Amino acid sequence: MLVLLVSMLGLAAGGKLLVVPVDGSHWLSMREVLDVLKQKGHEIVVVAPEVSLHIKPTKNFVMKLYPVPFTQQELDHLFWKSSQDIFEGGSFLKRFFKTLEQVKNTSAMFMSTCTHLLHNKELMKYLQESKFDAVFTDPILPCGQIVAEHLSIPSVVFLQQIPCGLEFEATQCPHPPSYVPRTFTSSSDHMTFAERTKNLLVGLSEHLLCHLFYLKHEELASEFLHREVTIEELFRKASIWLMRYDFAFEYPRPIMPNMIYIGGINCKQKQLLSKEFEAIVNASGEHGIVVFSLGSMVSEIPMKKAMEIADALGTVKQTVLWRYTGEAPSNLPKNVKLVKWLPQNDLLAHPKTRAFITHGGSHGVYEGICNAVPMVLMPLFGDQMDNAKRIESRGAGLTLNILEMTSKDISTALNAVINDKKYKENIKRLSDLHLDRPIHPLDLAVHWVEFVMRHKGAPHLRPAAHDLNWIQYHSLDVIAFLLAVVLLFLFISFKCCMFCCRRCCFKKGRTRKPTKTKSH
Repeated sequence: MLVLLVSMLGLAAGGKLLVVPVDGSHWLSMREVLDVLKQKGHEIVVVAPEVSLHIKPTKNFVMKLYPVPFTQQELDHLFWKSSQDIFEGGSFLKRFFKTLEQVKNTSAMFMSTCTHLLHNKELMKYLQESKFDAVFTDPILPCGQIVAEHLSIPSVVFLQQIPCGLEFEATQCPHPPSYVPRTFTSSSDHMTFAERTKNLLVGLSEHLLCHLFYLKHEELASEFLHREVTIEELFRKASIWLMRYDFAFEYPRPIMPNMIYIGGINCKQKQLLSKEFEAIVNASGEHGIVVFSLGSMVSEIPMKKAMEIADALGTVKQTVLWRYTGEAPSNLPKNVKLVKWLPQNDLLAHPKTRAFITHGGSHGVYEGICNAVPMVLMPLFGDQMDNAKRIESRGAGLTLNILEMTSKDISTALNAVINDKKYKENIKRLSDLHLDRPIHPLDLAVHWVEFVMRHKGAPHLRPAAHDLNWIQYHSLDVIAFLLAVVLLFLFISFKCCMFCCRRCCFKKGRTRKPTKTKSH
């Protein structure tokens, strides 16, 4: 009876949170925060499409599903096709236009999803009447922020980065191109002149990229809110930005008071392995194991590439656990075990794990850092190239080009991170830095979501820079005024000098006596 009373009191004290997530690995990260919020007695309402990759009904949250104009088969095929196209070679132009087509198709599907949410009158009426304390959303797609604006409630955004750097413009955060590398440049914070030139040019093009990327969403938002708005204007109203970064991994750079770094929220305590995996690990003997996974979105690759990888994996003494759902390569060596699923964090935490082959997604990278496992990175798309550069620049792993790598390249890189002690030492140093913190990133994320729910936002963290125009922000009006004062002072000084000179010359002329001429 007492336990029931305590739980009821906890539920009564809890708040009400509306969640508008983005599908894929983004949802897997966000769910970590939501699970803890639910345990603390908050009511979680998740608004999601009926068709999705990972957002499935659960007893932990209230799920509000809405219909969309595509089927599960169409969605699965779209992402399967995209993952297969990554491994296709060809000229730069061929790959560029293929990538452009993929982005176009994916964007159209996400845009359709957002449109059907906002135009679902019954669902929007329910959201309006539910009196939520805050919206928790992923800004990669701005639908959640549009809903927050419509409901006039504060928002907490949860992300790693936005492709066009919108998070820095929306928060008014300084990001000098001289040492803050832009997305997709694969540069470190120590850049050569050529890299700084490239970084500056990419930075100058980001505004145009953002405009093109969010153009359809801006039109939809303006139509739905019945006024002209920009996506940057909407995101400027976000109360807290939860950034899945950590300065043990990210390069040092300025951040604003409402930007909270929570990198490593998915790093959990090690759980006991199942009997199946425990037996495989124990059977590996003194050589140990290698964990191989290309993330939640890619578990099947073209046969030619799979055979090249299998050939390379056979050159190491370790047992390789490979998450793979496709047809097994005909040359699969005896030391490689194919599994459809694996407990990645628990395996990485095992003392017998010698290396981690990963695509460079933020989940895997942080689990590798937390458990101090050196990495071989095979970035596929998105921010994975930048993540791989950060790990490689710190000497904690090696990066391979997924299109150009050969069996020999894979074998050389894998043997290097396993046998060269410097990689283990460097990743151990990163791990020690990352884990030496006053509060776990997951607890920090939960705190700030609850903070916004309790205080109805965080306006005290909003810098006055949001109220300045471009001229005022850069003090161009002050510089112009001071320049005018200096020029006026110089002009007056010059005129005074000229006046004094003329007066002096005039007096000399008057005091000079005339000379008499002699007549002959």
